[in-house]
Amino acid sequence: MANYPFKEVETKWQKYWADNDAYKVSESNKPKYYMLEMFPYPSGKIHMGHVRNYSIGDVVARFKKMQGFNVLHPMGWDAFGLPAENAAIKHGIHPDIWTKKNIEEMKQQLNTLGLSYDWEREVSTCSEDYYKWTQWLFIEFYKKGLAYKKESRVNWCTSCETVLANEQVIGGLCERCDSKVIKKMLNQWFFKITDYAEELLKDIEDLDGWPEKVKIMQSNWIGKSTGAEIDFPIDNSDKVLKVFTTRPDTIFGATYMVLAPEHPYVEEMVKGTEYEERVNEIIAKLQHMSDIERTSTDMEKEGAFIGQYCINPISGKKIPIYIANYVLIDYGTGAIMAVPGHDQRDLEFARKYNIEVIPVIKPEAEEEFEIKNEAFAKDGIMINSGKFNGLKNDAAYGEICKLLEEKQVGKKTTSYRLRDWLLSRQRYWGTPIPIIYCDDCGSVPVDEKDLPVTLPTDIKFTGTGLSPLTTSESFLHAKCPKCGKEGRRETDTMDTFVDSSWYFLRYTDSKNSNKPFDKANADYWMKVDQYIGGVEHAILHLLYARFFTKVINDLGLTTVNEPFENLLTQGMLLKDGAKMSKSKGNVVSPEEIIEKYGADTARLFVLFAAPPERDLEWSDQGVEGCFRFLNRVWRIVIEAKENNLYNKKASVESKNHKDLKYNIHYTIKRVTEDIEERFNFNTAISAIMELVNELYKYKENDEIDGELLREGINTVIVLLAPFAPHIVEELWSYSLEGGSVHQVSWPKYQKQAIVKDEAEVVIQVNGKLKDKIIIPTGISKEELEAIALSSDKIKGFIEGKKIIKVITVPNKLVNIVVK
Repeated sequence: MANYPFKEVETKWQKYWADNDAYKVSESNKPKYYMLEMFPYPSGKIHMGHVRNYSIGDVVARFKKMQGFNVLHPMGWDAFGLPAENAAIKHGIHPDIWTKKNIEEMKQQLNTLGLSYDWEREVSTCSEDYYKWTQWLFIEFYKKGLAYKKESRVNWCTSCETVLANEQVIGGLCERCDSKVIKKMLNQWFFKITDYAEELLKDIEDLDGWPEKVKIMQSNWIGKSTGAEIDFPIDNSDKVLKVFTTRPDTIFGATYMVLAPEHPYVEEMVKGTEYEERVNEIIAKLQHMSDIERTSTDMEKEGAFIGQYCINPISGKKIPIYIANYVLIDYGTGAIMAVPGHDQRDLEFARKYNIEVIPVIKPEAEEEFEIKNEAFAKDGIMINSGKFNGLKNDAAYGEICKLLEEKQVGKKTTSYRLRDWLLSRQRYWGTPIPIIYCDDCGSVPVDEKDLPVTLPTDIKFTGTGLSPLTTSESFLHAKCPKCGKEGRRETDTMDTFVDSSWYFLRYTDSKNSNKPFDKANADYWMKVDQYIGGVEHAILHLLYARFFTKVINDLGLTTVNEPFENLLTQGMLLKDGAKMSKSKGNVVSPEEIIEKYGADTARLFVLFAAPPERDLEWSDQGVEGCFRFLNRVWRIVIEAKENNLYNKKASVESKNHKDLKYNIHYTIKRVTEDIEERFNFNTAISAIMELVNELYKYKENDEIDGELLREGINTVIVLLAPFAPHIVEELWSYSLEGGSVHQVSWPKYQKQAIVKDEAEVVIQVNGKLKDKIIIPTGISKEELEAIALSSDKIKGFIEGKKIIKVITVPNKLVNIVVK
């Protein structure tokens, strides 16, 4: 028993926790704490990122439970998605079988880490008893006018003849077959998240427990802009181009209009004209480019005149209409007024195509002003703007908006960058959209009693063509819920982000077969007190979860309108300075680490090596160091009991006793504050390590107090419990304390124990350290100065010099200023 037998101990206690439902939880009168880590995709293997993420959450869950909270700490599976479908295509295995096998394997792997999950609340998004309620929520959104269908551009692989998600397009090519991907218009389902744009933006201010960078990312994604909506009449037509601009003050400088090449007016305007061929060339070229590429500042601006003109509604000037690659149909109105004098992208385009550049704002200090290589984007004085000349541009802004409204050609308005959420996926392994199409009734939601619309099994996975659901005759045919006539089912499935936008609510009542969750249960547990996950989910998942919660609140299903009180975005795991990845060959296997050192060592290292929000550099030496530390803890407990050290009685209370008492209670204070206030697990573990060192020193003294040693050792075991749960259970049991250490109350430090009788004082001369002295605490300022000035070391530095002043900080510092 000299070394910690981790395999035997970890197996023993994992079985004990499972057999005794140690982490099962229900609603009670206790204060609640809802601890949640983002649930994983069941790929079949956990990685070290999982180990870190879930270990962080487990520390908080265990700590809060020991503090007396009723802790909900659930786990489940974000189980729908493309990898399962790809496995079906590649290996001929059904996605359901592949997914469930992976869930079984990953659940076993997670259990080897000793995580305190209430597995009775487990959810899997691909289970019928979960996606039934995802479909029910879709129908509620539909009834509320928040789910609708419209044409939208999609990534289309011409070889596979299927729609691809953005992540399946690599360098403009299909990841499946390396064929070129084009943009194609397709009828798609959307959620009207834009209806909640203002509320989502406004409530960001109240997310005090969220990292500032995440709040900024969400604010930027929603992208609220104030400006004006302006109608530019198309010459010789009854049509107008509607644009939104944040700079109505520059309208006199608009020298051309730009339409996104996909704008519906373009085809109509160029058809049968000399401009048609060139426009089609550009459109074909853009089909192979992503929106990110098109809007990049490095992208060369390219476009073409389409042979038509607009009329500037304020100046009356005729303006040519172009198409250009840097304007997207999905942003704003798909049309812009281009002001090359005051927008760099417009200027680059204008120079390339010899379009007039008219400056309409000049720097206040300059008389003569012209635009050269850079657009002027700052505030200044209006020029070339008719009656507005001489005004400051911010004053002209309001006056021009007023004029637009008077002429009924525009108005002040607010625009958002946020677009409605495209949720259609032409895939099999997802939640079927519960809509039936009827020739007489149109789009009709499935009746609630017929939910869930289940995924059929008579499917062919070819990797080509539209959704595999179109190949299932049994699925396609359905009666119209309104008129009873023959109809056909929607064959799109939902974006998997829909599944993960409400799972945290299902955990509060995961076995409910009558509704998504009981309101009383949700109101007891929600909000999630602490949510943990990667910063890569800062925008989409977290924004969608906030949107869903607000809609669910409006539906009267819960009283909360924000899902997560506090958010921690943990850093990445690095090895050799790079993010762990198979392609780099720098992946560390959790299974190998657990096999060699045990789960407690793996947990301890990922918690000790860096603060949770920082990137963590892998270190084999660091892992070994944590393993050695756990063995030191093991040995001191074994030795203390085997050598009857707890029975020793000291004849007098020595300085060693006082120092150990101080260290015990100061460590309790440090660890508690590091976990509770800062999540500084690394410094908390470091403090426990220091206490272990002090205990080793203490037990080597001639006179030791057994009860004090026991207090110190038991304190180490209890403080270490959230971090290394297996070893502490065994040591607590071995020490005959009785029961599980995880049921023990978290210790409170004694204030009087951390008041020292002595203090170390630094003595400086002109701010430079010259000596250190030990003094009794509580002596007066005058006594402390006298002791400092009488120090032999200090005398040598101040002899023959004039003392200007003495600065004293009681019990800490004396600074003697001399000249």
